[in-house]
Amino acid sequence: MDELTTVRAWDTDRQGPSDQARTAARARLRAAMAKELSGVAPRAGRLSRRIVLRTAFAGMTAAAAGAVVVALDGGNDRAPRLGAVSAAEVLRRAADRSRAAGSDLPVPRDDQYFYTRTYITRVPVKGGRTRTWTDESWMSVDGSKPSLRQEYGKVHHDPPLGKHEVRWPPTVYSELQAMPTDPDKLLARFRGNENGPNTDMMAFFEGCMLLMGPRVMPPGLQAGAFEALSKLPRIRLDYDDADVAGRRAVGVSHPQASFTFLFDRRTYDYLGLRTKGSSPKKVHGEWKQTDYYYETRTLKDIRVVDRIGQRG
Repeated sequence: MDELTTVRAWDTDRQGPSDQARTAARARLRAAMAKELSGVAPRAGRLSRRIVLRTAFAGMTAAAAGAVVVALDGGNDRAPRLGAVSAAEVLRRAADRSRAAGSDLPVPRDDQYFYTRTYITRVPVKGGRTRTWTDESWMSVDGSKPSLRQEYGKVHHDPPLGKHEVRWPPTVYSELQAMPTDPDKLLARFRGNENGPNTDMMAFFEGCMLLMGPRVMPPGLQAGAFEALSKLPRIRLDYDDADVAGRRAVGVSHPQASFTFLFDRRTYDYLGLRTKGSSPKKVHGEWKQTDYYYETRTLKDIRVVDRIGQRG
């Protein structure tokens, strides 16, 4: 897992990708997901940085869809009673919270950086030592400058985007302003022009990539994204007992995705991301995924700064 953004290739159109380019990008993304499902290790066939590189959220699980009933919390009278709350309702409440809270970040200039401090916890599925990291990164807002990215404690120096490379979802504020905030229109944007068995899962993926950041959202866009995802028919609650930096969380996911978004049970603030991952290992000449783990990422701090090394 490297960055929280995808990089895709299309003609250098600063207004955003064409429908044809978005369709081609989705097709390449589905191919990457199919490769992940088949057990091919990422090291065995690394995709171009222009396609989907630097995201481990393309992995999918084959979990069957089903209703999830969340147990009532009898041990904490002040905690919300989530027994009758659906995943869609959690997302709608998160949208209301987003509108009420607003953003205290300034509108970034294209030549500035996003400074982020991310706390990562990894717990082996079958038991073992829990590992933690606190990573600091500086990402160029428009990608025109080199970025410094820390991942699991290791520092990476990322070059500027190439001539035919742009980030999607965008990080430039003017490009985010051009996106619709109406949830129906935004969901249509997430779905693109496709109408296949994986369309809703791809829409969930696109919405999640927009929400993960780092980016400064124009008014109403984050709330619109939460409401757009709430309209997907197969989203579900995963659990209500996750501990995210000392806060109880409820998770919302899609049955085909290996990641879950976590919201505070009391305020419905977005807290972070939980994924189920694994490590590639060659067994009898074949790559297999082993050593499964759960990993939680929490964005502890985000600032808009002028240079690498500046924290505020």
